[in-house]
Amino acid sequence: MRTLLLILVSLLSLSACSIFQPEQKVTTFHKEKDTKLTLKNEIPSDFFPFDIHIVSLGDSLTKGVGYSKNTGGYQSYLIDLLKKEKQLRKVTVSNYGVRGNRSDQLLKKLNKEEIQEDVQKADSVIITIGGNDVMKVVRDHYLNLKLMYFDDQKELYEKQLIQILNKIRYLNPEADVYIVGLYNPFSKWLVTLKELDFIMEDWNASTQSIASNYHDVYYVEIQDIFNNSNENLLYEEDYFHPNDRGYELMAERIYFKFRKETVQKYAKDNKSLQ
Repeated sequence: MRTLLLILVSLLSLSACSIFQPEQKVTTFHKEKDTKLTLKNEIPSDFFPFDIHIVSLGDSLTKGVGYSKNTGGYQSYLIDLLKKEKQLRKVTVSNYGVRGNRSDQLLKKLNKEEIQEDVQKADSVIITIGGNDVMKVVRDHYLNLKLMYFDDQKELYEKQLIQILNKIRYLNPEADVYIVGLYNPFSKWLVTLKELDFIMEDWNASTQSIASNYHDVYYVEIQDIFNNSNENLLYEEDYFHPNDRGYELMAERIYFKFRKETVQKYAKDNKSLQ
Protein backbone atom coordinates (compact mmCIF):
# COMPACT_ATOMS: atom_id res chain seq x y z
CA MET A 1 0.00 0.00 0.00
CA ARG A 2 2.80 2.33 0.89
CA THR A 3 4.53 1.54 -2.36
CA LEU A 4 1.39 2.35 -4.38
CA LEU A 5 1.06 5.67 -2.55
CA LEU A 6 4.62 6.64 -3.45
CA ILE A 7 4.03 5.90 -7.12
CA LEU A 8 0.86 8.08 -7.17
CA VAL A 9 2.69 10.97 -5.50
CA SER A 10 5.50 10.74 -8.08
CA LEU A 11 3.09 10.81 -11.02
CA LEU A 12 1.23 13.84 -9.61
CA SER A 13 4.55 15.68 -9.17
CA LEU A 14 5.57 15.04 -12.77
CA SER A 15 2.14 16.14 -14.01
CA ALA A 16 2.30 19.34 -12.02
CA CYS A 17 5.71 20.17 -13.41
CA SER A 18 4.36 19.69 -16.90
CA ILE A 19 1.29 21.91 -16.36
CA PHE A 20 2.91 24.82 -14.55
CA GLN A 21 6.25 24.96 -16.36
CA PRO A 22 6.46 28.14 -18.50
CA GLU A 23 6.08 27.62 -22.22
CA GLN A 24 9.44 27.34 -23.97
CA LYS A 25 10.02 30.08 -26.50
CA VAL A 26 10.95 28.92 -30.00
CA THR A 27 13.75 30.96 -31.49
CA THR A 28 13.46 31.49 -35.25
CA PHE A 29 16.24 32.91 -37.40
CA HIS A 30 15.60 35.33 -40.29
CA LYS A 31 16.59 34.02 -43.66
CA GLU A 32 19.85 35.43 -44.92
CA LYS A 33 19.20 38.43 -47.09
CA ASP A 34 20.27 38.05 -50.72
CA THR A 35 22.95 40.67 -51.29
CA LYS A 36 23.74 39.83 -54.89
CA LEU A 37 23.89 42.80 -57.33
CA THR A 38 21.36 42.70 -60.12
CA LEU A 39 22.66 44.27 -63.31
CA LYS A 40 20.35 46.07 -65.68
CA ASN A 41 19.93 44.55 -69.08
CA GLU A 42 21.42 47.63 -70.75
CA ILE A 43 24.10 49.93 -69.37
CA PRO A 44 23.47 53.58 -70.34
CA SER A 45 25.80 54.77 -73.07
CA ASP A 46 26.99 57.66 -70.89
CA PHE A 47 27.94 55.40 -67.96
CA PHE A 48 31.53 55.12 -69.21
CA PRO A 49 32.44 58.53 -70.73
CA PHE A 50 35.25 58.59 -73.27
CA ASP A 51 37.42 61.03 -75.23
CA ILE A 52 37.46 61.70 -78.98
CA HIS A 53 40.32 63.21 -80.97
CA ILE A 54 39.56 64.71 -84.41
CA VAL A 55 42.10 65.58 -87.09
CA SER A 56 40.88 68.16 -89.61
CA LEU A 57 42.60 68.24 -93.01
CA GLY A 58 42.11 70.32 -96.12
CA ASP A 59 41.65 73.80 -97.44
CA SER A 60 40.34 77.18 -96.29
CA LEU A 61 37.08 75.66 -95.03
CA THR A 62 39.14 73.63 -92.57
CA LYS A 63 41.32 76.65 -91.82
CA GLY A 64 38.17 78.64 -91.10
CA VAL A 65 38.62 81.59 -93.47
CA GLY A 66 35.64 83.89 -93.03
CA TYR A 67 34.96 82.89 -89.43
CA SER A 68 34.93 85.99 -87.23
CA LYS A 69 36.64 84.46 -84.19
CA ASN A 70 39.64 83.14 -86.11
CA THR A 71 39.63 79.84 -84.19
CA GLY A 72 38.76 77.44 -86.99
CA GLY A 73 35.48 77.46 -88.83
CA TYR A 74 33.09 74.56 -88.45
CA GLN A 75 35.28 72.96 -85.73
CA SER A 76 34.29 75.48 -83.06
CA TYR A 77 30.61 74.80 -83.60
CA LEU A 78 31.17 71.06 -83.90
CA ILE A 79 33.01 70.93 -80.57
CA ASP A 80 30.16 72.83 -78.88
CA LEU A 81 27.62 70.36 -80.27
CA LEU A 82 29.66 67.32 -79.27
CA LYS A 83 30.15 68.65 -75.74
CA LYS A 84 26.41 68.17 -75.23
CA GLU A 85 26.81 64.42 -75.71
CA LYS A 86 26.82 62.92 -72.20
CA GLN A 87 29.00 59.98 -73.20
CA LEU A 88 31.80 62.27 -74.35
CA ARG A 89 34.22 63.44 -71.70
CA LYS A 90 36.61 65.43 -73.89
CA VAL A 91 36.77 66.48 -77.54
CA THR A 92 40.05 67.68 -79.06
CA VAL A 93 40.72 68.87 -82.62
CA SER A 94 43.97 69.28 -84.57
CA ASN A 95 43.47 71.72 -87.44
CA TYR A 96 45.78 71.30 -90.45
CA GLY A 97 43.77 73.41 -92.88
CA VAL A 98 45.69 75.54 -95.38
CA ARG A 99 44.06 78.25 -97.43
CA GLY A 100 44.18 77.45 -101.15
CA ASN A 101 45.08 73.79 -100.72
CA ARG A 102 44.20 71.47 -103.59
CA SER A 103 44.00 67.70 -103.44
CA ASP A 104 47.56 67.27 -104.76
CA GLN A 105 48.88 69.58 -102.04
CA LEU A 106 46.97 67.78 -99.31
CA LEU A 107 48.41 64.50 -100.52
CA LYS A 108 51.93 65.91 -100.12
CA LYS A 109 51.04 67.32 -96.72
CA LEU A 110 50.22 63.82 -95.51
CA ASN A 111 53.90 62.97 -95.83
CA LYS A 112 54.75 65.26 -92.91
CA GLU A 113 55.72 63.31 -89.80
CA GLU A 114 53.72 65.55 -87.44
CA ILE A 115 50.50 65.00 -89.38
CA GLN A 116 51.10 61.28 -89.80
CA GLU A 117 51.55 60.84 -86.05
CA ASP A 118 48.37 62.79 -85.36
CA VAL A 119 46.34 60.82 -87.91
CA GLN A 120 47.57 57.59 -86.32
CA LYS A 121 46.12 58.70 -82.96
CA ALA A 122 42.88 60.10 -84.38
CA ASP A 123 39.43 58.69 -83.68
CA SER A 124 38.14 60.49 -86.74
CA VAL A 125 39.42 62.57 -89.66
CA ILE A 126 37.40 65.32 -91.35
CA ILE A 127 38.42 66.51 -94.83
CA THR A 128 37.43 69.54 -96.89
CA ILE A 129 39.10 69.39 -100.30
CA GLY A 130 38.31 69.84 -103.99
CA GLY A 131 37.02 73.41 -104.09
CA ASN A 132 40.38 74.81 -105.13
CA ASP A 133 40.76 72.05 -107.73
CA VAL A 134 37.58 73.37 -109.35
CA MET A 135 38.63 76.99 -108.99
CA LYS A 136 41.95 76.25 -110.68
CA VAL A 137 40.00 75.46 -113.86
CA VAL A 138 37.93 78.65 -113.47
CA ARG A 139 41.05 80.78 -113.07
CA ASP A 140 42.99 79.09 -115.86
CA HIS A 141 40.14 79.16 -118.42
CA TYR A 142 37.85 81.93 -117.23
CA LEU A 143 37.38 83.45 -120.69
CA ASN A 144 36.87 80.09 -122.36
CA LEU A 145 35.32 77.69 -119.86
CA LYS A 146 34.51 74.28 -121.28
CA LEU A 147 33.18 71.19 -119.59
CA MET A 148 36.13 69.14 -120.84
CA TYR A 149 38.51 71.22 -118.69
CA PHE A 150 36.53 70.36 -115.56
CA ASP A 151 36.36 66.68 -116.56
CA ASP A 152 40.14 66.54 -117.01
CA GLN A 153 40.70 68.16 -113.62
CA LYS A 154 38.13 65.88 -112.00
CA GLU A 155 40.06 62.80 -113.14
CA LEU A 156 43.15 64.12 -111.37
CA TYR A 157 41.10 64.97 -108.28
CA GLU A 158 39.61 61.46 -108.15
CA LYS A 159 43.03 59.80 -108.35
CA GLN A 160 44.44 62.09 -105.68
CA LEU A 161 41.44 61.64 -103.38
CA ILE A 162 41.86 57.86 -103.60
CA GLN A 163 45.54 58.25 -102.72
CA ILE A 164 44.62 60.51 -99.79
CA LEU A 165 42.16 57.96 -98.42
CA ASN A 166 44.61 55.10 -98.98
CA LYS A 167 47.25 57.03 -97.07
CA ILE A 168 44.90 57.73 -94.16
CA ARG A 169 43.80 54.10 -94.06
CA TYR A 170 47.43 52.97 -94.06
CA LEU A 171 48.18 55.27 -91.12
CA ASN A 172 44.97 54.50 -89.26
CA PRO A 173 42.81 51.53 -90.34
CA GLU A 174 40.08 52.24 -87.77
CA ALA A 175 39.41 55.98 -87.75
CA ASP A 176 36.13 57.24 -89.17
CA VAL A 177 36.73 59.58 -92.09
CA TYR A 178 34.31 62.31 -93.19
CA ILE A 179 34.66 64.04 -96.57
CA VAL A 180 32.70 67.28 -96.78
CA GLY A 181 31.18 67.99 -100.18
CA LEU A 182 31.57 71.09 -102.36
CA TYR A 183 29.25 74.03 -102.87
CA ASN A 184 29.06 76.74 -105.53
CA PRO A 185 29.69 80.13 -103.87
CA PHE A 186 28.71 81.93 -107.07
CA SER A 187 25.32 80.28 -107.39
CA LYS A 188 23.22 83.22 -106.20
CA TRP A 189 25.12 86.24 -107.41
CA LEU A 190 27.14 85.40 -110.54
CA VAL A 191 24.91 84.14 -113.33
CA THR A 192 27.82 83.48 -115.67
CA LEU A 193 29.06 80.77 -113.31
CA LYS A 194 25.66 79.27 -112.56
CA GLU A 195 26.72 76.15 -114.48
CA LEU A 196 29.11 75.45 -111.60
CA ASP A 197 26.09 74.06 -109.72
CA PHE A 198 26.01 71.09 -112.06
CA ILE A 199 29.80 70.74 -112.04
CA MET A 200 29.83 70.69 -108.23
CA GLU A 201 27.05 68.09 -108.25
CA ASP A 202 29.12 65.95 -110.60
CA TRP A 203 32.25 66.25 -108.46
CA ASN A 204 30.25 65.56 -105.31
CA ALA A 205 28.80 62.43 -106.89
CA SER A 206 32.34 61.23 -107.64
CA THR A 207 33.45 61.95 -104.09
CA GLN A 208 30.47 60.08 -102.66
CA SER A 209 31.13 57.12 -104.95
CA ILE A 210 34.79 56.94 -103.93
CA ALA A 211 33.91 57.20 -100.22
CA SER A 212 31.50 54.28 -100.54
CA ASN A 213 34.39 51.97 -101.50
CA TYR A 214 35.98 52.31 -98.04
CA HIS A 215 34.80 51.11 -94.67
CA ASP A 216 33.91 53.88 -92.22
CA VAL A 217 34.38 56.66 -94.78
CA TYR A 218 31.37 58.98 -95.06
CA TYR A 219 30.37 61.74 -97.43
CA VAL A 220 28.75 64.87 -95.96
CA GLU A 221 26.55 66.91 -98.32
CA ILE A 222 26.55 70.72 -97.86
CA GLN A 223 25.72 72.11 -101.33
CA ASP A 224 22.01 72.19 -100.55
CA ILE A 225 22.67 74.28 -97.44
CA PHE A 226 24.13 77.13 -99.48
CA ASN A 227 21.84 76.77 -102.50
CA ASN A 228 18.53 76.58 -100.64
CA SER A 229 19.01 79.03 -97.78
CA ASN A 230 17.33 82.43 -97.71
CA GLU A 231 20.07 83.65 -95.38
CA ASN A 232 23.38 85.09 -96.49
CA LEU A 233 25.84 82.34 -95.59
CA LEU A 234 28.91 83.84 -97.26
CA TYR A 235 31.69 85.98 -95.84
CA GLU A 236 31.00 89.54 -96.98
CA GLU A 237 34.63 90.38 -97.72
CA ASP A 238 34.93 87.80 -100.49
CA TYR A 239 31.48 86.18 -100.97
CA PHE A 240 33.31 82.92 -101.40
CA HIS A 241 33.98 81.44 -97.96
CA PRO A 242 31.26 80.76 -95.41
CA ASN A 243 30.49 83.32 -92.73
CA ASP A 244 29.80 82.38 -89.12
CA ARG A 245 26.29 81.19 -89.91
CA GLY A 246 27.52 79.21 -92.90
CA TYR A 247 30.09 77.41 -90.75
CA GLU A 248 27.48 76.80 -88.07
CA LEU A 249 25.18 75.05 -90.57
CA MET A 250 28.13 73.07 -91.94
CA ALA A 251 28.98 71.95 -88.42
CA GLU A 252 25.40 70.85 -87.77
CA ARG A 253 25.42 68.71 -90.91
CA ILE A 254 28.77 67.13 -89.95
CA TYR A 255 27.57 66.65 -86.36
CA PHE A 256 24.46 64.67 -87.30
CA LYS A 257 26.54 62.28 -89.41
CA PHE A 258 29.33 62.21 -86.80
CA ARG A 259 26.90 61.50 -83.97
CA LYS A 260 25.27 58.65 -85.88
CA GLU A 261 28.53 56.97 -86.88
CA THR A 262 31.49 57.87 -84.64
CA VAL A 263 29.87 58.70 -81.28
CA GLN A 264 27.59 55.68 -81.26
CA LYS A 265 30.35 53.34 -82.44
CA TYR A 266 32.84 54.46 -79.81
CA ALA A 267 30.17 54.41 -77.11
CA LYS A 268 29.39 50.81 -77.97
CA ASP A 269 33.05 49.78 -78.18
CA ASN A 270 33.90 51.57 -74.95
CA LYS A 271 31.04 49.87 -73.11
CA SER A 272 32.08 46.42 -74.29
CA LEU A 273 35.60 46.93 -72.91
CA GLN A 274 34.45 47.72 -69.38
